[in-house]
Amino acid sequence: MRVVPRRCSFTPGDKIRSSVGGRGLMTRTGQTFETPGETDTVSRRSFLRGAGITAIGAGMLDTAFPSDAARADDAAHAGAIGPGAVPVTLRVNGATRTLALTPQTTLAQALRGPLGLTGTKVGCGRGACSACTVWLDGVPVASCMMLAVDVGARAVTTIEGLANGDALHPVQEAFIAHDAVQCGFCTPGMIMSAAALLVHNPDPTLDDVKAATSGHLCRCGTYPHVFAATLAAAKKT
Repeated sequence: MRVVPRRCSFTPGDKIRSSVGGRGLMTRTGQTFETPGETDTVSRRSFLRGAGITAIGAGMLDTAFPSDAARADDAAHAGAIGPGAVPVTLRVNGATRTLALTPQTTLAQALRGPLGLTGTKVGCGRGACSACTVWLDGVPVASCMMLAVDVGARAVTTIEGLANGDALHPVQEAFIAHDAVQCGFCTPGMIMSAAALLVHNPDPTLDDVKAATSGHLCRCGTYPHVFAATLAAAKKT
């Protein structure tokens, strides 16, 4: 391997002295500095060390970035599903339904789409407004953040399943009586969270109601009516 010497300026009066190892010392009045040698040599030890590092690096890349075939094999052994539609069985409002859904379908999309339960609203699609709240085994969840394939055997209850036939749930009646509705878009989710609170705490305080509905965004600002309606419904349950 040939190395181009460092460029420098000198006059014919300057002297160059050779040194061991192919390097020279250029001397000038008041100056002494080194210039690269005409050739650099690679020792056997440095060559073997470099080759070993290269081989190890290649092995690490294979481990960190497996091939497409390796990923496909891992997915097959892990029981992966998709990307096409797969059968998904949901227990919604006491009825069992089997749907053909793609793995990325959210519970909210499944409820509003093939099941036709449009009482569940989707406001933000990222769990920030809680308009899509439903019960999963009695626990309020944001259905836009839950994949339908992950529901499993858990029971889903929507706003449609909260009433008993034509008889409204006490929370639903209280929301009507206390005018806790304006545009109505956030109302189903609000009712689901308020009703869940009364199941677990039949005699809540105002702070309990505020905490239970704290994740809900009401752009109309009906919060005082929601609080009053929930406390009134607690007296009837």
